[in-house]
Parts: sequence; C-alpha cells; structure tokens
Amino acid sequence: MPSLTLYFERRPGWGARIHIHWWNTRPATPECTWPGLPLTPVGHGWYRVELPGIESLHLVFSDGLGHQTRDHHRATDGWLDARGHWHDGHPPHLDAPAVSRAPVRPPLSLLSLDPRPLAERSDFREETIYFLITTRFYDGDPSNNFFCRDRIQFDADGNPVDPHWRGDFKGLIARLDYIRDLGFTAIWITPPVENRSGLDYHGYHPYDWTRIDPRLESPGATYQDLIDAAHAKDLKIIQDVVVNHSCQYGIRGQVHVDHLPIKYYVPHGSEQGRVAHGPYQGNLGNYAWPNRDDIDNPVAPAWYRERHARDPEGLEPLVDPKTGETVPKPGYAPGRFFGIDPQDLDPAWYHQEGFISGGDWESVHPLQYKHLAGDCIDLATERQNVKDYLIGAIKRYLDMGVDALRIDTVKHIERDNLLEYIRAWKAHKPGLFVFGENLVKGYGWGDLGGGDNGPSQIRPWWYTRLGHDPHDPESGGDSGFPQLDFGLFSTFRDTVSKGTYAGTAQILGMDWIYGDVTQLVTFLQNHDVGPDNDFKYRFKGEQWMAAAAYNLIWTVRGIPCLYFGEEIEFMKGAPQDVEGEKDTLHQTGRAYFGDHLSDARIAATQAHPLYRHIRRLNQIRHAIPALQKARLSHLAEWGSGMRFVRHHSESGSYAIVGLAIGCDQEMGLDGVQPGIYRDAVSGREIECDGRIRFHVKANSAGIYVLDGPGKIGEDGLYLR
Repeated sequence: MPSLTLYFERRPGWGARIHIHWWNTRPATPECTWPGLPLTPVGHGWYRVELPGIESLHLVFSDGLGHQTRDHHRATDGWLDARGHWHDGHPPHLDAPAVSRAPVRPPLSLLSLDPRPLAERSDFREETIYFLITTRFYDGDPSNNFFCRDRIQFDADGNPVDPHWRGDFKGLIARLDYIRDLGFTAIWITPPVENRSGLDYHGYHPYDWTRIDPRLESPGATYQDLIDAAHAKDLKIIQDVVVNHSCQYGIRGQVHVDHLPIKYYVPHGSEQGRVAHGPYQGNLGNYAWPNRDDIDNPVAPAWYRERHARDPEGLEPLVDPKTGETVPKPGYAPGRFFGIDPQDLDPAWYHQEGFISGGDWESVHPLQYKHLAGDCIDLATERQNVKDYLIGAIKRYLDMGVDALRIDTVKHIERDNLLEYIRAWKAHKPGLFVFGENLVKGYGWGDLGGGDNGPSQIRPWWYTRLGHDPHDPESGGDSGFPQLDFGLFSTFRDTVSKGTYAGTAQILGMDWIYGDVTQLVTFLQNHDVGPDNDFKYRFKGEQWMAAAAYNLIWTVRGIPCLYFGEEIEFMKGAPQDVEGEKDTLHQTGRAYFGDHLSDARIAATQAHPLYRHIRRLNQIRHAIPALQKARLSHLAEWGSGMRFVRHHSESGSYAIVGLAIGCDQEMGLDGVQPGIYRDAVSGREIECDGRIRFHVKANSAGIYVLDGPGKIGEDGLYLR
C-alpha cells in the first residue's frame, strides 16, 4: 500500500500543536476537515506524520493559532524546514531529530475533529460541554435497569416499560465516539453517587456521597472505567455535585431521618401484599433487594435495622415508635413513610426551618435555610462535620481523575459558605474548574435593577464575586466560581424564540458585573428549563432559530454547553420534566435518547442538519483562541443582526464576528486592527485598513480572523 511520511520543523512563534491539512490526494481520499491531522513531536522542534494509502497530495501545515504555511504539493517523503525548504532526506545543516515511530492513526476515513490532547488543555475555556442525564442517554447493560416507584410507564397490556434507570456507564462508554465526533471535549454527567427516593434516576437525591450508584455500573464499566475511557479519547469528565441537600432518608453511615420502612406502607383502600404497581408487587419496597426496603443505614435505630434485615413481605406487625399505632395499616400516615418533620431532624446535619414556599423563593434566608422539597432535605452546610463529609467524599472522585465539577442549587447556600467547599476542592486539585447552577428566570441583576425582584445575594453574579456590596459588583474581585449563564439564557425567550437578536446586547453590555465573564457556561436549554414563555419546555422554535442561537452561543464569551438531544431537536416542545400527575418520562425532555444512538439509527442521527451545524461550530471554536477566551468589544445588534470583536491578546488571536438571524445582513465595523482577514465560514479573504465590510447569509455567521486559517469545516444548511 502506498504511503507518505512527512516531517515539519516548527517555526519561531508557532504553537506547540501542529496539524496537516490536505486536498486533491492521489488516490482520492475523503475530504480532510480543518485543521486536519495532528503531527507527532519527534524532538528538536521536528514533527512527523504518516499518511497511509496516499501517493501524492496538496497540503498546508498550521498550528491552530492563526499560523500556517503556504500551499505545498508532495509526492515523496520529505522534510520541510523552518525556512520553508523541502529536503528529500534529513537536512544536512540541522542536528538529526530523535525520530521515533509515530503511533498508528485510525484510517483517514474515520478521522473527524481531533482536539488537542487532554494533557495540553489546562484552560477550561478551551472546552465545549455536552450535558447528559446518564440514565436516559444510552443503555449498555439492561441487567442494571431499574424502575423507580413513581411515574412508571405501562404498555397496552399493562406491562411496565422504559425503566427510569436505563442508561449507564457501559452505554456512555460505548457512545463516547458519538460525543467526540460531534466535536465536544467535555462531558457533564448528572450526579453519579448513590441515590434514594421515589424518583431518583437523575441523581439529585443523594444518599451516600462516598459510593457510586450500582445502577450505573457494570463489570468492566465502573465509574473509574468511564473516566479512563473518556481520557483515552481526550474527553474530560465533569461531575455534578449536590452540596445543598440529601434525600429524605439521611446519609448512609452518618445520619438517619426518622421513617417507617416503606415495605409497610399500604395505600388507602388496599391491603398489604396486594399492591400492583408495575414491578412493585406486594408492596412498594425496593423490588431489586431481598429485604424489600429503601435504605441500609447502619446509624438507623436498632428496631429499623432489625426489620430491614427480615420480613421482606412487610406482613409482620410493627408498632410505630412515634405514635404507638401498628402497621401495616391501609391509608396510614403517608408522611411517616415518605415525608419529614423538620423539627425532628438532627440539627448537627440539617436545618429545621420548614419548607420553602411563596415569597421564600426570592428571599435570602428562607431560600438558604428551608428545605427545597420533600426529597431534598436542607443540609447544615456551615457545620464542620458536613463540610468534612462532603469535601472528603468529592476529593476521592478528583483523585480518580474527574476533571471539573458542576455545583447544583447554588443560591440555596450562602456564598461565602459555599466558597469554602470550592476552595477546598481547588486546593486538593490545583487548576480544577468548578462552575455552579444559580437558576434565575430573568436577567439576574439583583439589586442593580433591571426589573429583578430578588436581591443580589441569590443571583449568579454575586457568586462570581468576593465583595459584599449588593449594589456594586466591583466591590470585590473574582471568586473563581463561574456560573451557568442564566442571564443570557433568559434573553432567548424574548429574542431567538421570536427569530431576532433584539435586546441581546443589553445583557451582554452587563458583562462587567461578573468576576470573569469568559468562564460563564452558556446554553440554550437544560434538564430544567427551555427558552420559551414559561421556561418549561424543550426549545420549540423553528430549526433555523435554534441554529442562529447556537451561532451566538458558540461565538460570544463563555463556554458553550449543549443538552443531550438538542442536536436533533429531540422531544421538541415537550416539558423538560414531568408536568401532569400521570406524566411519565417518555412524554418529557428526559425521554430515553438511546434509540437514536442504536447501530441502526446513529447514521441518521449524525446526518441531522443541527448535528452537522453544531459539529462545525465546535471545529471553528476549537481552532480560534479568541472565540474561546476573549471578552467582547465593538458590540452592536439591530434585531436581524449582531456584530462584535473578540481579541485575545495573549495568543494574538483576533476575530471579527457578524451574525444574521432570519435574513441576510450587511456588516460593517470601524476601528479594527488592519491586516488580512479570512472567514472561517466561507473562506473569503478581505484586506482591511481598519474598516471592514462583509455580507452574512441568513442564520449564518461571518467569522473573520486576522491572519486566520480560512474556511474551517464543510458548509451546511445554516453555516455557509
């Protein structure tokens, strides 16, 4: 089989990552997407690449930072030195490089986006994030599937279908290449620790932070195996962490919350042993455990532990120590099985101030000291024992190789208290990226005004800062704890959902309030909210509106994040979570996605226009440092269009961006750096003397990069 081996000497000022991009090969090979194949360092500034199956080709070398050679043609092995001269053998004027065999590359037909190796990416702004609910993504091991006791779906014959715990680590490992091909470099998974509740498939009802839930793992597919498999593909793992609350049963080995064993619960009008609730036959105890109970807490009272170990049918009479009544008893006090009494909670572990309701949702103290819900019991996060437990538990996962953390329900914990946790984890793993979720259905400016009805102390910007003046963000510096950008997200309800950018500049004009706005995580929707009038549904706008939204998210400041399924408009218009009393997951945005990832259907999934659109946006962003790390300047929008500049002085990367939504737009900017600009979308080249004018097609973008590489990726339905 023919083969070419080429060597390249890195030039002064070039980056350390060198790629080769080729075209017009003989024999013909599949098109090479920019920036192409990475070369292997072989020492003394030289790089090497093997091209099996190729006799001749046209090529350029580049570093992904705006430097590239002129076009070359090569039909034999050769060495291209730093002066731009080819040699058929080792250049005589140079020391011999320490050449070693390059690792075998996959066939050229299988190559797609090849981001920089994980070890070289220390700045998380270089990443883009794919967010998934592990249990709803892809089922690799049906033997660990599990039905929660709430919201079970039945088929026409009354058989339970669609287990809530369906996707798992084995399935995720099997589809890492799907995520990588889509161009993402980091995967945010829902909390993997052991959970307990009637609907715990999502991971936000933790019971034991020190253990991974066995319903996610399989032989050869443990959490460690997932982390290792992701790293082998240069993908980072972001672990979702709950700090604010535990499930309603306490924390295994630490604290017990008073309940009766669930196997003794009998609904009103029924009798023990006759409960028919899908797989829960006889009673509602955990059908997968021999003892038919929900918890195995060693710090539970002796009577509870004794009953946990026997009487799986729940038939032996049990006296409720709290009331003296005997169970099982039809209709007896459901709260004794499923609820809590805040006054009875252990104050060493929990707050005791009741449940959030009404105006509490916009008031600092009740939001941070009352319970979020009946299965989300507010932890006393300020107490040292709670800190020691949670901080210590998460350190273990950092030691396993977890690359970043996402913190749930941020505004429910006082900022300075929560920063104690963040700093401890960062001290344990220097360079750790941690971001938070502070949900707000508005701009989130707090006491700065803008129609916000909540104070600054529960708004996203407050957690990115260190100051204590709610009217002055600049009273304190960067906290090092960026947030999901709910402010930008909230504008989408009034902008992209209506096919316009009008008003987006208003929120971007407030970028100064954040500690480091370039580290915010930007998104169109997630498992809780979507950008529609009531924030309840998966995005239900036209496909071109979504494409225009992604153009914005991938080119403005911040780190883009996609919620699984968006790439094919999965469950478009469905509520993000169960809505009505009888809804089941298959009717929601949390429906099982794995059918679209089956061997029979994955090619069709990858052919979807939005899949290809997002893939190209990832290719472009990965190649242009300014799109990753720079703030905005020269910002203007006018409804159907928007333009701005991204200038990252540290790398010298300079990009001018124009976005069009709904119709074609003419863009013009003055006062920009002079030079040669190349559009990453169209490949068009413009010589600029400080004033630039260009045309952008409807729902596309112009991304003109100073001394840039030119066109990156293939034209699609929207980027063209």
